[in-house]
Amino acid sequence: MKEIKNALLMFIVFSVILGIIYPVVITGISQVVFPYQANGNLITENGTVIGSEHIGQNFTSPIYFHGRPSAIGYDSGTSGGSNLGPTNQKLVDQIEERVQLIRYEESLSSNSTIPADLVLSSGSGLEAYIFVDSARLQIPRIAKAREITETEVETIIQSNAESSRLGTGTPMVNVLKLNIALDNIRR
Repeated sequence: MKEIKNALLMFIVFSVILGIIYPVVITGISQVVFPYQANGNLITENGTVIGSEHIGQNFTSPIYFHGRPSAIGYDSGTSGGSNLGPTNQKLVDQIEERVQLIRYEESLSSNSTIPADLVLSSGSGLEAYIFVDSARLQIPRIAKAREITETEVETIIQSNAESSRLGTGTPMVNVLKLNIALDNIRR
């Protein structure tokens, strides 16, 4: 009986320490030390949350940069890839469809190379970044749709370029930040 009492007491003590005290202390510290990150890296405009810096969104309008495809429909309530292997015909067909769509949208020739990050979804399905070269591929479409110069679009890319988080040295851009910058161009 004594072992049961000790086990129950230990259960209650550790439940209070690890289930209440520890989470409250860590949450409090993170809110004080890293409030932007602790609250989800939310991007706001005019007091309204328009997205998170680290969660991709599905931009399809010709006036916006398009990001990586998502196997989960950009559902931030979940995360994951398609789990289809490189020889799976469904994945091969999806990639071919995406390649054809990009060639059509960007007015590219049938033999032009398409950057992999524009046709392959990320492991999380929520990737918010694309490589600078992938953004540059979209410049003519965006400039034409917005009736601005390609130089203006290039300037937005350059001012938003960040060093790669993958350690490859290849600069990347956050698609949401690019599109916000596009919307902030005043004509």
